[in-house]
Amino acid sequence: MAVSEADLAAALDLFDDLGDLTTRAMMGGRLIYANGSLFALVHSDGRVMLKGTPTSIPQIEAAGGEKWVYTRSNGVSGAMPYWILPPDLLDDPARTCDLARQSLAELEG
Repeated sequence: MAVSEADLAAALDLFDDLGDLTTRAMMGGRLIYANGSLFALVHSDGRVMLKGTPTSIPQIEAAGGEKWVYTRSNGVSGAMPYWILPPDLLDDPARTCDLARQSLAELEG
């Protein structure tokens, strides 16, 4: 299942203050890059996730976000370094972009 155009547009609007954003299809979702650095993704079910870093993870969790855990077809669970953004962050682009900037600084640093 692919990401809907509406879900992708909403995610790109959420991160609009980060500047030049690009996307790439991957694993049924869309990866989001800022200036060539991968920092977020949109899952095929519309969930927006931010790549977690030591600084951003506690803030995302404090806002109600949780680590993305998936289950493979064989029943084995796995996790990626992405945290699902809760409604409070999805409704606050300025705060979410600040978190994304922190993540990008740590990922690029």
